[in-house]
Amino acid sequence: MHPQFPSLTNIQKELLEASKSDQPPLRLAVLRNIVTEPIEPYLNYLAHQANLQAAIRFGEYDQMMQETTGGAASWLQNEWDGLLVFLHLETATTLLTRSFAALNDSGIQDEIERLSLLIQTMLQGIRKLTGAMVLWQGFETPVYPALGIWDSQQKTGQAQAIQELNQQLQQILRTTSSAYYVDLPSCALRLGALQFYDQRSWHLNRSPYSRAGWQHIAYENFKYLRSVQGKAKKCLVLDCDNTLWGGIVGEEGISGIHLGNAYPGSPYREFQQAILDLYHRGVILALCSKNNTDDVWEVFHRHPDMVLREEHIAASRINWQDKAQNLREIAGELNIGLDSLVFVDDNQFEIELVQHELPEVTTVHIPTNEAIHACQHLASGAWFDTLTLSQEDRQRGAMYQAEHHRQTLKTQSSDLESYYRSLEMVVDIQMVDELTVPRVAQQTQKTNQFNLTTRRYEESDILQFIENPNSDAFCLRLHDRFGDSGIVGTAILRYQADQVYVDTFLLSCRVLGRGVESAFLNSLLKFSHAQGYREVIGEYLKTPKNAQVEPFYAKEGFVEIETERTDERRLFLWNTSQPLQQILSYFVKIIFPSA
Repeated sequence: MHPQFPSLTNIQKELLEASKSDQPPLRLAVLRNIVTEPIEPYLNYLAHQANLQAAIRFGEYDQMMQETTGGAASWLQNEWDGLLVFLHLETATTLLTRSFAALNDSGIQDEIERLSLLIQTMLQGIRKLTGAMVLWQGFETPVYPALGIWDSQQKTGQAQAIQELNQQLQQILRTTSSAYYVDLPSCALRLGALQFYDQRSWHLNRSPYSRAGWQHIAYENFKYLRSVQGKAKKCLVLDCDNTLWGGIVGEEGISGIHLGNAYPGSPYREFQQAILDLYHRGVILALCSKNNTDDVWEVFHRHPDMVLREEHIAASRINWQDKAQNLREIAGELNIGLDSLVFVDDNQFEIELVQHELPEVTTVHIPTNEAIHACQHLASGAWFDTLTLSQEDRQRGAMYQAEHHRQTLKTQSSDLESYYRSLEMVVDIQMVDELTVPRVAQQTQKTNQFNLTTRRYEESDILQFIENPNSDAFCLRLHDRFGDSGIVGTAILRYQADQVYVDTFLLSCRVLGRGVESAFLNSLLKFSHAQGYREVIGEYLKTPKNAQVEPFYAKEGFVEIETERTDERRLFLWNTSQPLQQILSYFVKIIFPSA
């Protein structure tokens, strides 16, 4: 499926109307050896859709080496959120593109090594100038290889040479902090090479891609930007009839619905397999269906071709009330924002209702006659793409099942104190190490509600914190009688003179309300005191989603520094000579690294 963009006229109109909004900035720089300005409106539009306001600066045409290593790019030293790099192969090397047939094996390898060294040199230069996320565009393989049908028979064919160059590019990027390979060859494959390029534009303007091609490239790059900005979705909410299976189970019965390995059931089984893959990537699954509860669960339990099982479903609303209200309840039950939901339904009326009532929910309409394309609809949105895949992600489904058991126990308990005590909670606070860096980085990118500062960090940033003697990073793991909740808390402390500055303090929504946040902060204060620091400064930065934590530091005994207060920022002080608030007694154990 193609990314959906309005016409350029409508994009300009929508962006003009939004120009007075207070959307946070997204600062992007572009280095290029081709004309790349056609990408600008599409990046601007995607940023606007993510509630961001893009500000884009293009480097000079074909001045990449000078701008990265020759001292000509003082502008690159500004604060950038992302740096897009377009080293187009046809401009960078005529040998591998237009004169390939004249090269022998050693000549091919020499040119690959020259280009790899060029990439390495420019990337090193970039890293001396800026720590921004680097998005380096991969090299497209030729539509018509230089050696014709003989090319694919050779170990040293043109397509193979460019694939080898891409492999070297990927390796260089993997060994560089916050640098990523953008898969332009896949963009060309999805759109079709004959539609991806624009030869007229190439020869007249040195801009090689069609308008549709630029749309795909913008969307592919924005997947990375969206992820690091904390815009990835968390929960996929699914209708059942004519979405997970063909037909209406309440009318046709379990034997009458379409679901299996042969058409017309095969598209639905294939769709369920794609959904299960998302589940194993850590996406929360929920059901929202107008149906009889028993009919739906009978399909889950008894149909031989069901791929999804009840244990994969974290929340469900199977009833006859309107789906907008059901989605509100699902978000509330899972303790996530409505903007974390992606809702899939075959019914246009239900989609339009949700769009009207809950515009923050992402909706995906897959009508029955489009069922064969359901997997492509789901994959093309890339709503759940993240830059890391942690062990917690792989176990998230089981964790939500455990949470369901906790809630059942809660309803059976006489009071909260006895309920918390019966959970037998163990809090394990650790120094972040190389094994926990991916999950900690992911938490900073995805946690919005209980997040005092909402600073987004990549893995390379977290590594810098743990390697710097003037900072420490901590993570909190929670166990109870129902299982391991995984790493659910992150804190980053920075040290200066006799002060500790809390750069980041966050907790997963799955464990809120159990006193874990107080135990975490209390332990950090003990640690700071043991290290000889006199004061701890806590910061609150206001966002649209973290209002609930604004009073947190005050409730924990910190005193506000009134002179530092603004509408968006508050600072709080805790003196290590103050007595600590008592940690709630229902924790079985709190394990903390020794000072």
